[in-house]
Amino acid sequence: MLRSVVAAEDANFCRHWGFDMAEIRRVIARGEARGASTLTQQTAKNVYLWQGRSWVRKTLEAIYTPMIEAVWTKRRIVEVYLNVAEFGPGIFGIDAAARELFGTTPDKLTARQAAALAAVLPAPKTRSPDPGSRRARAIADGAATIDADGRAACFQREVPAARSSFSTS
Repeated sequence: MLRSVVAAEDANFCRHWGFDMAEIRRVIARGEARGASTLTQQTAKNVYLWQGRSWVRKTLEAIYTPMIEAVWTKRRIVEVYLNVAEFGPGIFGIDAAARELFGTTPDKLTARQAAALAAVLPAPKTRSPDPGSRRARAIADGAATIDADGRAACFQREVPAARSSFSTS
C-alpha cells in the first residue's frame, strides 16, 4: 500500500524535502490548474489544517510541510497520510478502506487492491476502487517501478509479516 500511494500521489517522494520543485515548475510552465502537492503537503493539510482552497491555508501548509519533513521519517509521513486519507464517502484511513471496500485488512491487500485504493485519491467521492481500472493497473506498475529503481527506499523497511501493520505493496 505504501508504494501504491507514493506511485499514485508523489512518485518522487524520496527525492524531495516536502516540495517537488520540478513538478511545481512543470505545472506552472504548462499553465495547468491541477496542483503539485506532495504527500507531505497533503498530510499537513489533512492533519493540521482544513479542506478548501485559500491563500491562508496554502501559506500555513507551506510552513508545516518542512517542519513535518524535519521531524518525521518518510515512512511516518506515508503512514500518517494513509491513516487520515479519505478513501470514499465517510471512509477515512487505510484500515477502514481495506475492510469496507475489500473485506480485508491492510496487510492482506493484494498489489492490485492497494493500487485500486490509491487510484481513488485525490478524488475519493467521485472515484471507485476498481482493481481492473486503467488507473489502478498503471499505479500497480508504478509501485513496482519505484521499488525496482530505488525511489521507494526511503520509506520501506523489512518488517516481519506478523508484526507489520500493513503491507508495503
